[in-house]
Amino acid sequence: MENIINKDMTIKEIIDIDSELADIFFTFGMFCIGCEMSSGETLAEACEGHGVDVEEMLKALNLALSEK
Repeated sequence: MENIINKDMTIKEIIDIDSELADIFFTFGMFCIGCEMSSGETLAEACEGHGVDVEEMLKALNLALSEK
């Protein structure tokens, strides 16, 4: 599996790749898709702020992309 998404990408960059990835964020309890911070906050920063393991989130996001 090729990892397209990395922890230094902003949430907006990730959603711009595929808007359906928003469901992964929701699964992890992160509803920050429409938040102003989403365009400037990295995935790592968002995960830290929400108490989410960034490596688990990365695995889920990249797996979802690879299954398309």
